[in-house]
Amino acid sequence: MSQNTLLFEHISPPASAQPVDRRDFIKGALATGFATAVLPISAQTIYTDIVDLTTGEVKIPTSDGSIPAYFAMPTQGKNLGLVLVVHEIFGVHEHIKDICRRLAKAGYYAIAPELFVRQGDVSTLSNIQDIQKNVTSKVPDAQVMSDLDACVAYASNQKSVNPAKLAITGFCWGGRITWLYCAHNPKVKAAAAWYGRLEGNPSELTPKHPIDLVAKIDTPVLGLYGAADTGIPVESVERMQKALASTHKKSQILLYPDTPHAFNADYRPSYREAAAKDAWGKLLKWFKNHGIS
Repeated sequence: MSQNTLLFEHISPPASAQPVDRRDFIKGALATGFATAVLPISAQTIYTDIVDLTTGEVKIPTSDGSIPAYFAMPTQGKNLGLVLVVHEIFGVHEHIKDICRRLAKAGYYAIAPELFVRQGDVSTLSNIQDIQKNVTSKVPDAQVMSDLDACVAYASNQKSVNPAKLAITGFCWGGRITWLYCAHNPKVKAAAAWYGRLEGNPSELTPKHPIDLVAKIDTPVLGLYGAADTGIPVESVERMQKALASTHKKSQILLYPDTPHAFNADYRPSYREAAAKDAWGKLLKWFKNHGIS
């Protein structure tokens, strides 16, 4: 079986467990299964096995305590590229863990920190509106940048990891964060931002957006966007493309025709298999071409 076939093998997803108690979550436990807001789970959901992988939950020391994270790596791996995986608004639920396992199957050490833990447990909230109102709207960009720095520091001390081969990828909420982190940390060698917001009004917690930071982004970023995304207009993507081109950046944005937001979310109706597989293949090639492998 080819590596690409293995990464996208469709088998039955694991049963979703009961939501994690908020008190346990704040102590550092990740949610089990899928977030309540995305139930029921689609029959086409991808589940990547753990054969030849080492996976688990770890605690990342930060300036004000520890945050939980999920990691996956090849069991026999050495000199591994390090890939930060930044979750959607649903936190580190089963889909994000599976993304880590797919990256591990491709030969990387992948780690996904839970970046909402101080603001609340999104796994138990029943709809997107509640998540946005009660949790994500209260998360400062500065806090996220600091937590990702802490995650890099933790992973860099793992004996199988080569910290010089640092990459990041993120989805939706995490797609925007991917652009921001590349501006924040010049040591990132490659990135892939999936349908992350590019523009917006500044606020105390979110003072800058990706298009405001183009001049500071030297990392080659692969942007993966859908032309039918109702939340991120094509005009916004085109403005970002123009801004990148005007500064002679090495970044590239791909715009998939007739493709909605969250087209890689195989557990949701928005999933578009052809676009998702193509984008995943391009991510792997992008990382390899920029020295992360």
